[in-house]
Amino acid sequence: MYKALKNLSATEQIGALFIIVFGLLLLAGIVVFLLSMRESEDANVVHRRSCDIENLSRLLRTSWLMIFVFWVAWISGDVARLVLFGFGSFFALREFLTLSPTRHGDHRSLILAFFVVLPVQYWLVATRQFDLFAVFIPVYVFLAIPVVSALANDPQRFLERNAKLQWGIMVCIYGLSHVPALMLLNFHKYHKNAFLMLFLVLVVQSCMVTQHLVHRWLHRHPVAPAISHSFTWRSWWVGMAVGSLLGALLAGITPFVPGRAFALSFIACAAGSLGHFVMKALKRDRGIPIWRGEGKAVTGAGGMLDRIDSLCFAAPVFFHSIRWMFDV
Repeated sequence: MYKALKNLSATEQIGALFIIVFGLLLLAGIVVFLLSMRESEDANVVHRRSCDIENLSRLLRTSWLMIFVFWVAWISGDVARLVLFGFGSFFALREFLTLSPTRHGDHRSLILAFFVVLPVQYWLVATRQFDLFAVFIPVYVFLAIPVVSALANDPQRFLERNAKLQWGIMVCIYGLSHVPALMLLNFHKYHKNAFLMLFLVLVVQSCMVTQHLVHRWLHRHPVAPAISHSFTWRSWWVGMAVGSLLGALLAGITPFVPGRAFALSFIACAAGSLGHFVMKALKRDRGIPIWRGEGKAVTGAGGMLDRIDSLCFAAPVFFHSIRWMFDV
């Protein structure tokens, strides 16, 4: 099958991979459904199995949504793709700030973030100004936001308010904007950049799913139980290995040799999984289990940050590692 994929055109390769991934997700959904139908007389076993099934179902829903979104991004044109991810950043930042209360003095900074910083960042992606794109938010915006906030004449909790907004911009706008940027990199003799986006999603998501499953099977003591009950070093290393090996196996339809594909996958999986861990710490600080309220989303985005947090951390590290390795 691998040789057959290599003989296809770039468009056919990506389409075939989407079909394979959708098929695997469908198969996994059937397995989870069959597991949920099993009966047991032990109440503790039933409760534990119910929790496991719910967690697996949430992971599957996240995987379905991410793959579907990237399929839509692939079939769309460059402009539509950037608009799609721009709206994703908008709703993710809105969701983040909903759980980080703001004051009247923050209104100017919020307008700057949503209606100036966000469109300018994606415009820099669209025009391939990658050098400015890389420093626009962490340098210029990080200096501009506190200036605008100070001009509002509200010093109460000034540092905390600005730090929250800057952190939200960094994760939701800066991090996510690197995903469509992958499709605009100009490699010599390689024109399958759409696959780089799918490659990143596949390796990071496989790492996250593996970590979850290994933790459920081994039940090791968590590294930081006050932050995450599922983060253990053993499950983390197994997830890293699976994600990196998958990346090496997919090297033939990327511009990478297997060794570099393994290294880049390892870097992306490390950034994504540790970023997910950091976002869990933020959720504990806010006193919520997930980026949703009791049975409903805290915003219209429907818990978007829970679905893309690992990608927001992995994408910029993956993107800049590629630029450094290949000088593109």
